[in-house]
Amino acid sequence: MPDPVSADSPVLVIYTGGTLGMVETDRGLAPGGHIEERLRRALATLPPGRQASLPAFEVLETDRPIDSSGATAEDWQRLAALVARHCRQHAGIVILHGTDTLAWTASSLAFQLAGLDRPVILTGAMHPLEAEDSDAAANVEDALRFAVTPRLQEVAICFAGRLLRGCRTRKWCTREADAFTSPNQPLLGERVDDEVVLYPGRGLADHQRGAPRFELADYSAITEGGVVRLALWPGIQAWQLEAWLCDDRVKGAMLEVWGGGNLPDDPALAGALARASGEGKLLAALSQCPHGPVAFGGYAAGQGLADAGVLSADDMTPEATFTKLVHLLALPLPESERRRRFLTPLVGER
Repeated sequence: MPDPVSADSPVLVIYTGGTLGMVETDRGLAPGGHIEERLRRALATLPPGRQASLPAFEVLETDRPIDSSGATAEDWQRLAALVARHCRQHAGIVILHGTDTLAWTASSLAFQLAGLDRPVILTGAMHPLEAEDSDAAANVEDALRFAVTPRLQEVAICFAGRLLRGCRTRKWCTREADAFTSPNQPLLGERVDDEVVLYPGRGLADHQRGAPRFELADYSAITEGGVVRLALWPGIQAWQLEAWLCDDRVKGAMLEVWGGGNLPDDPALAGALARASGEGKLLAALSQCPHGPVAFGGYAAGQGLADAGVLSADDMTPEATFTKLVHLLALPLPESERRRRFLTPLVGER
């Protein structure tokens, strides 16, 4: 069990890759080394008062920095194990990560590190550290400050001066500095002038108590396409669903359905889902709309999902839904318990 957070403990900064650490080359942006030296040099450009109030930190560079667009569930597993191994000695953890799948990694870490008693903050940048008008130093500065906030006891994303729950966040923009949003959850905090502010009553520590109960499952059995993502489109046919769901390698599926939870009025589609669910495959549905929950049965068109044994993802993000399916399928649980846990808020994801 992690020790209580000490005000004197440094923050651990884990560098996993991403645009923040890239450098300009003749062939375009490429991963760059010497991240600690470059990071400290960038932070040294801050006004003296802000430099002086930064918390102490150490830097750990992963053996194989990755482009986040190539991240896998095994990368999430390795990163969670790394955090679990080092969190005892640090007031908080800051993870520097590429933006493309940052929200996916944050969601996965939230489930693996359930019951955190200190901050784990993911951040990155839309521009490299040395780029003109880069957002990198400001994002790291804010993340460091939030990482020594004892009341923050969960996985969060800090970006563009805002703090968002990790398993409630999505990347929303490809170019803008304010690239992330939390469609169905208020901000946990934000930067106000030169200070970071944690809003009362919004964090997990205000609602969920108990000892850390990290679930560092072995994801290797589920990494080779064990969970699939399927979005409905007009004219979808049952044979197209079955091409995915009848494969024995598929153990679970995230279905993106219409509106508040609707399925085309086609008995063959509902039958394909029912057969997969009857085989013990974990199926969950969320809306293609980014805001609001699914609620089966509001329309007759949605009753087929419930009848087929599909679980409601409520107002979860696709990132949280997918990573929760991966996590539950990797745990040694009976099917009934997996289904119960999926419908239960575990880390504020629904």
